[in-house]
Amino acid sequence: MRIPVTALIIFVNFILQTTLFPLLAIRGIFPNTALIIVTSYALLRGSKEGAIVGGFTGLLLDIFFNTMIGFYTLLYLAIGLLFGRSQKSFYRENYLLPIIFCAVSTVLYQAVLYITGFLFRGEGNLLYFLFSILVPELVYMAIVTVIIYRILFGINEWLELKEKYKYRLF
Repeated sequence: MRIPVTALIIFVNFILQTTLFPLLAIRGIFPNTALIIVTSYALLRGSKEGAIVGGFTGLLLDIFFNTMIGFYTLLYLAIGLLFGRSQKSFYRENYLLPIIFCAVSTVLYQAVLYITGFLFRGEGNLLYFLFSILVPELVYMAIVTVIIYRILFGINEWLELKEKYKYRLF
């Protein structure tokens, strides 16, 4: 039951992120919900499932929007693996830590994109990057993280309850 639900979440997020969320952009910035889902899954389920969700999410982005396969796949997979390591060391009901982890993952994600995208092309304006891209996205992501994490937390609790009582007769 968990695999179809997770696949549906990844697919619906991909559709919404590529069609609806650009319409909700503020100054050209819209939240990277795929990154929120990967980080949330890593925090809720561990590094293995975080890496798997990250790999499939990145693969979808690579297939549809990138000229080279593997860049976003490896990036999302690494983020899911990295943040899944801390899954056992905090309470899942705490909403402050997912916001912090999503902010850190956004900084890492944008730093990799800055290094590969801007610096290799010779466009190294760091102040423009910080104040026009990174800070607005951090604020937007912090707001959206609370909503998405709450939804994923509820789905995860429901699935864990179904798995717990799956083999119970009464």
